[in-house]
Amino acid sequence: MTDAFVEIANALVLGLEAVGMAVIMGGFVLATVVWLVNMRNRSTHEAYVDYRRRSVRGLILGLEFLVAADIIKTVAIEYTMESVLMLALIILIRTMLVFALHLEIEGRLPWAQSADDSKT
Repeated sequence: MTDAFVEIANALVLGLEAVGMAVIMGGFVLATVVWLVNMRNRSTHEAYVDYRRRSVRGLILGLEFLVAADIIKTVAIEYTMESVLMLALIILIRTMLVFALHLEIEGRLPWAQSADDSKT
């Protein structure tokens, strides 16, 4: 590979990682601001559930950016058996984390229809 290609791929990976971290932090900041604004109008439990739902959505979206960065890094820069196996492990862990977070905030499996989805 040429040095220019590796530099561009590294810059892309760093950019995706930065976006992923910003999305995660932004999700928590936004959830906190919304919680503080709406805290007076809701019960404590409703405010807590809404806070968790908003913050976890930001976390899930941010993890998607981080997985994309890992894929590009492995395929375009460090294509070795060790890096591919490490990528597989990272994706497995992140997939299980996203699955667990989705189940936690939605209360159902990702592929199961909710009552609202079945009406459309």
